Amino acid sequence: MSAAAPDTAPRRPLPPQHVPSAGRGDGAAARPHKPHRHSPRRPARSWPARLAARLSPTDRLVLQLYLLTRIGLWITAYCTGLLFPDRRDAKEPGPMLSRWEQWDWHHFQHIAQYGYFNDAESTPQHPDNRAAFFPGFPLLLRAVHLVTPGWTVAGLLISLVAGAVAMLALARIAHLTAGTAAGQRAVLLVLVSPCAVFLAAGYTESLFLALALPAWLGAKRGRWALAAILTACATTTRVSGLFLAAAVAVEFLLARDGRRTWRSLPWLALPALPALVYTWYLHGLTGDWMAWKHAQERGWHREFHPPWEAWSHTWNAGFDGRYTTGYALMFQAELVAVVIGVLLLGVLLRHRRWPEAAYIALNLWALGTSYWYMSIPRATLLWWPLWTALAVWSLRNTWVKNTYLCVAAPLTTVFAIAFTSGRWAG
Repeated sequence: MSAAAPDTAPRRPLPPQHVPSAGRGDGAAARPHKPHRHSPRRPARSWPARLAARLSPTDRLVLQLYLLTRIGLWITAYCTGLLFPDRRDAKEPGPMLSRWEQWDWHHFQHIAQYGYFNDAESTPQHPDNRAAFFPGFPLLLRAVHLVTPGWTVAGLLISLVAGAVAMLALARIAHLTAGTAAGQRAVLLVLVSPCAVFLAAGYTESLFLALALPAWLGAKRGRWALAAILTACATTTRVSGLFLAAAVAVEFLLARDGRRTWRSLPWLALPALPALVYTWYLHGLTGDWMAWKHAQERGWHREFHPPWEAWSHTWNAGFDGRYTTGYALMFQAELVAVVIGVLLLGVLLRHRRWPEAAYIALNLWALGTSYWYMSIPRATLLWWPLWTALAVWSLRNTWVKNTYLCVAAPLTTVFAIAFTSGRWAG
């Protein structure tokens, strides 16, 4: 039997033998070295992802309601363009953005573009009534326009973002009153309220609420400096910021649960500063310390009248047939809004909610002592005690929610159609 041929194929190298560790005296073999395994690095999350992670389930539901109602309003605006085009013989609805360029929007855009008293129409004999609008919203509009393609887009973007912040804050305020369910319900009720279209338009309501409601939350939590700063910012947008400042001051004086520290008292004067600066600015341009008030009187008949005269003038405008049906309907809505405000004030006084009562009382006094009522239905959007109280009431009584939705939903559509078609909607 022949000898086998030598194996000449190359052999795979053997793994190195493990030898005893030099430092071990027991002669035991060292443990095999395990290569270090680097754990995979988590990719950095974008800021929207980080923000979403901080939102609670309630916050997500609130934002869902908010976005869905925004979509509903845009659908309404689109259909309005089809049903009520600018020309009777139009074959196309016209630019979608034009649906939102109505009424006060033109004043805000003009101020943002040119400032106050910077056109040929403004003369000493015919002063510019745009001074009736506080500068906060136009200033922000001018800033946002730097990074957006158009003025209307900038205004709508401000209201979209500010409205989301406002609804989150409203849910938290209602939560402090009656729990999570009340927060969700309050948001739902305000988003389907008759004048909800103004929370989507390039108007001041969303921006004011985005500042005022967190300010009120700050006051309820004893963060007086934050409350004062946010209230001052709210005052740059609407004179209602001064009413909020009064409510914050009453809340400070009545705080008995350790939230009040007297060293925080000077902060409460801060919200008056924007109004004083704006008054000084208008005086420098016009020589009139009351330029803002006089602009209100010239443009919107906001000279002082006793409340009963204002009621009588509005009642006549709504029912005596002097005005077209569209205007008459809106004057009738003004009367209803005043009744709701008075009832709300009574409820707040009965439950001794003095800060909120002060806020509503000042709103009613300012809006209810003109020649006639104007823009009070729209102002109800700013009455957060109304929405929190209504939310609590509807949670205790199912019929309240059902009745409200059945009445408010069609009115919301009517007001949205009126506004986006260029008709007066308060």
